[in-house]
Amino acid sequence: MTGQTPLEIRPFGTALGAEIRGVDLSAPQPTAVTEKIHAAWLDNLVLVFRNQSLNDDDLVKFSRHFGDLDMVPGWEPFSPEGHPEVLVVSNVQEDGTAIGVLGDGEASWHTDMAYIPKPPPASLLYSLEVPETGGDTSFMNMYAALNTLPDDLRQAINGKTLNHDSSHDSGGNLRPNHDMFTSLSEAPGARHPIIRTHPETGKSALFLGRRLHTWIVGEDVAQSDALLDRLWEHCTSEDLTYRHHWQKGDLLMWDNRVTMHRREHFDAGARRVMHRTQLKGNQGVEAAA
Repeated sequence: MTGQTPLEIRPFGTALGAEIRGVDLSAPQPTAVTEKIHAAWLDNLVLVFRNQSLNDDDLVKFSRHFGDLDMVPGWEPFSPEGHPEVLVVSNVQEDGTAIGVLGDGEASWHTDMAYIPKPPPASLLYSLEVPETGGDTSFMNMYAALNTLPDDLRQAINGKTLNHDSSHDSGGNLRPNHDMFTSLSEAPGARHPIIRTHPETGKSALFLGRRLHTWIVGEDVAQSDALLDRLWEHCTSEDLTYRHHWQKGDLLMWDNRVTMHRREHFDAGARRVMHRTQLKGNQGVEAAA
């Protein structure tokens, strides 16, 4: 860095998260600035950029500084015309047809697309319209979750693999063209180590995906459920989280490899419109040494 950029990093003083000030993301960004943002992202896990005014071109250009962008199969109707890398997340309906996905209900704690072999390393979400109340998004620090695990629980999951159900979304809804199963051990989806190594920082973290329909491979289902219940009870402690109250013009960028997030429900009559990009995963989840 030359010291010429006005960019400022302000950590929230919570378990994770920082606000980035002094940067207009609608303008081209010098390499020195994006490198500093990337480093802040690795350090703080969630970055918040307030008061941005972005169109879809701006959002895509900024997102591409951090990797190739993914396009989620099956959700093509919810991408703005000419921008297949952008997904509309909204409860709004026009002429009786939804303009986006995920509606207005609660989205339980999850890691984006943990059910595929190469999950996305990051998601970026930009707010165009937000309700006055509700719809907050909370994030969880999975480094800290692992580091504060009781010793006996860490030993019980060490070296274990988790099956991440691919048949249900984060709202608990059965995905199209999927069938319900009778046992968790029969659930489809990718299998990842419960304790992973972050590919850039080299640090260890928990990787849980979502609670619904997960199974610790090789364990009796009842024993698996008991261990996972303990893990989730530990991880959802408020001192491991940051809660974001959205304002119009917020852009959030989070490290999907070492965070989980959830969304609160909001009034179905209120309008909430977000545009999301997602980095394409290019490697599997590596087990911690």
